[in-house]
Amino acid sequence: MEAPSKGKFERILNAAIEAFAESGFHQCPVSKIARLAGVADGTIYLYFKNKEEVLIQVFQHRMGDFISSMRRELSHCETTEACLRTIVKAHFSYMEQNRLLAIVTQLELRQSDPSVRLAINGPLLDYYSLIEEVIRQGIERKEVPRQDIKVARQMIFGSLDEATTDWVMAHNPRTFVSEVEPMLALFEGALRLKKQANEEVQRVAQQKREEDGNADS
Repeated sequence: MEAPSKGKFERILNAAIEAFAESGFHQCPVSKIARLAGVADGTIYLYFKNKEEVLIQVFQHRMGDFISSMRRELSHCETTEACLRTIVKAHFSYMEQNRLLAIVTQLELRQSDPSVRLAINGPLLDYYSLIEEVIRQGIERKEVPRQDIKVARQMIFGSLDEATTDWVMAHNPRTFVSEVEPMLALFEGALRLKKQANEEVQRVAQQKREEDGNADS
């Protein structure tokens, strides 16, 4: 395969998302992806081995970008509550803004070959790690009590994942971001987030910012 031209590669990925969402992965011919991308059928095979690899690359690139963006946002959060809010809001907002991709990730990937599901583990493991790190830091800050981090992560990711599937399959379209607060309340309750400790962390962080500002002046 030739080294991908970024512009053409992105066009093919975008076309694949639209084609898979409309026709379903198994029913979608490569020719439809090519037509939507504005390239010849054979061009697809210059960039991808087969249709399965197109699906894998869609997930790896789009979800990889999403997780990188979320990681940057989390780097600015100073409390567990802020981190949880960022995760929920970023997840719901991204899926709502990319509904066709949500259809592909929630419905089509679940029906794909086991080898495809295995190949997309990278971004998923990164997402798991991100959530687990938030929980671990919350325990270290004493904002949440000590608990099984893996089980807590399964609860958070599983809830976000199930909510996304429900939103995708709903007959009556609704605004996904309106569910941020209820989901956040669920996570805070399940993790037994200590609000008082959370407020103390904010106070200390504010005090540190003021001290740093005085030192610079």
